[in-house]
Amino acid sequence: MRKALAAVAGLAVAGLALAGCSGSSDNGDNGDSANDDSQVEVFTWWASGSEKAGLDALVKVFNEQYPNTKFVNAAVAGGAGSNAKNALASRLKANNPPDSFQAHAGAELTDYIEAKKIEDLSGFYDENGLTDVFPSTLLDRLTVDGKIYSVPSNIHRANVTWVNTDLLTKAGIDPKVAPADLDAWLADMQKLKDNGVETPLSVATDWTQVQLFENVLLSVLGADGYQGLWDGTTKFDSADVTTAINYYTKLLSFANTDGTGQDWPVATDMVVDGTAAYNVMGDWALAEFDAKGMTYGKEYTTWPTPGTDGTFDFLADSFTLPVGAPHAAGAKNWLKTISSAEGQKAFNLAKGSIPARTDADPADYPVYQQGAMASFAKDTVVSSLAHGAAVKVSWLNDITSAIGQFVSTKDAGTFQDALVQAQTKGLGQ
Repeated sequence: MRKALAAVAGLAVAGLALAGCSGSSDNGDNGDSANDDSQVEVFTWWASGSEKAGLDALVKVFNEQYPNTKFVNAAVAGGAGSNAKNALASRLKANNPPDSFQAHAGAELTDYIEAKKIEDLSGFYDENGLTDVFPSTLLDRLTVDGKIYSVPSNIHRANVTWVNTDLLTKAGIDPKVAPADLDAWLADMQKLKDNGVETPLSVATDWTQVQLFENVLLSVLGADGYQGLWDGTTKFDSADVTTAINYYTKLLSFANTDGTGQDWPVATDMVVDGTAAYNVMGDWALAEFDAKGMTYGKEYTTWPTPGTDGTFDFLADSFTLPVGAPHAAGAKNWLKTISSAEGQKAFNLAKGSIPARTDADPADYPVYQQGAMASFAKDTVVSSLAHGAAVKVSWLNDITSAIGQFVSTKDAGTFQDALVQAQTKGLGQ
């Protein structure tokens, strides 16, 4: 999961979409790739920290299941995923694809699909019985015009608030009880401020600011209103969106001002070390807390972002089979490991996410993940904006740019106008 796609990467993805329509028929296929399982080159942005730990756990299972297929790690570090996205787009444009690459499930894949850069994996799903073990709420989000183009390794939740219990307790706030709504949360932040906590809320680079805003939208609009933003049934010029912007402004007034340019672990570690009380972050943060020796329910806890209880803000890491993959059979071996019960268990225990498979045993997972599994099964599921599930890359980029301007200027009217324009453009109106 980092997670989100940075705006600069989106420019490269847009470029590959144009390249896909250039008329070139050379896809790099040497005629033998369909049967070549000698190796698999896997392209990700999981190059360090808890994300690399998750990848390493998955590779360990892969090596056990397919000892004759060499795993080639093509991870690209830096830029919260944007460096990897740019490098990938260049390779796809040059018809030099890896054997498989990481992408967020959902709308983020649209450009790759329209450019005919990734294969339809519907047959792979049938052959491996995946439609029987993946839930319908997930399959619906993976399906485009009746076809499925990626295999998820997990399910993440984006509407999670991470809480430093000691700071709240010292301020007379019960950390185990989530505020009822945004007003109550803001009141608690003021209490923390009055008790000497300089930064009640931590943020980092641009996509974390987008994720915070999507949480506010979800809190104010509710699940139906939030989802309506992406099909046009909810308008960005509505009074509710104005209210959400006002809440977002107030939340940012309690946040650090040096977040832009910092990767997500910096903001999460502010909660770990007691510099900040709260951080809104996806549950990949669980591995960061574990790595720092923190105990869930003791030094820290979590709850759904205030106002979003009963809703699961969904994203998933998934992997593809590019058109012209040099070792397509090796890639399918990789996809089999990703979707296997053993692969998903190893990966998600290391990553903090939950398995996509419905036959996973919650007892195999720690307390936080047990709760997340129960929530995904019963709550209303919506698609994350910041992490590529809700809208195409170009629309996300426009919103990211608008939020970047707003964080700098605090001009709410200009911000809302930019959101309206982005919606009009994104819906092709």
